[in-house]
Amino acid sequence: MTRKEAFNMLDQMARGIAEMFGSNCETIIHDLEDPHHPILAIYNGHVSGRTVGSTQDLTGAERDLYLDDDVVNSLAVTPSGQQTKSSTFSIKGDDYHFGFGINYDFTPLAYANRVLLDLMHTEVDFHSALYKPKDTGISELFDSAVLRVGKPAREMNKADRLRVIEYLSSMDAFSYRRAVPYVASHLGVSRYTVYKYLDEVNGKINKASAKDKED
Repeated sequence: MTRKEAFNMLDQMARGIAEMFGSNCETIIHDLEDPHHPILAIYNGHVSGRTVGSTQDLTGAERDLYLDDDVVNSLAVTPSGQQTKSSTFSIKGDDYHFGFGINYDFTPLAYANRVLLDLMHTEVDFHSALYKPKDTGISELFDSAVLRVGKPAREMNKADRLRVIEYLSSMDAFSYRRAVPYVASHLGVSRYTVYKYLDEVNGKINKASAKDKED
């Protein structure tokens, strides 16, 4: 491939990539045979502020350059403070040595990422916020009740769940703030069902108490 053919091919690629990825994507062709690597073609040059003939690198520095190996996905900051992902590929032939560069300005994405991080930032996890400090005990009491029944909540039948409610009631667990929603969620039943179980348990206790008085 002659120098002209190589340049035309790279120029076509540079134009297409810049158009495909939009105005934040700068593509560039350097003459690396010249130690000052002047720019032979550039698209979306506003990213770095350079034009054809410029000998500055992406950071605005004037440096002699001879690139043998590709430099891929490196970070560079332009003189105007734009943050870019930069790659330069070494293209060599008998009578040419081009550098084919792609520089993507991700500054807007960096700002957007900060906004997203702010939106996603939290101070404390949901459980801690909901059940501490006063409600720490409900989780411990519930775990204790499950151990007494001897099977995980998802495998419990109604009788097992009533035993859990009975134990929790005997330990005054429902005096904790939001104990009913917690128990309902972890037993896999509705709040209404928990209240219904409580009525059954309390009714059973009241009957036992009345019988003791009669005896």
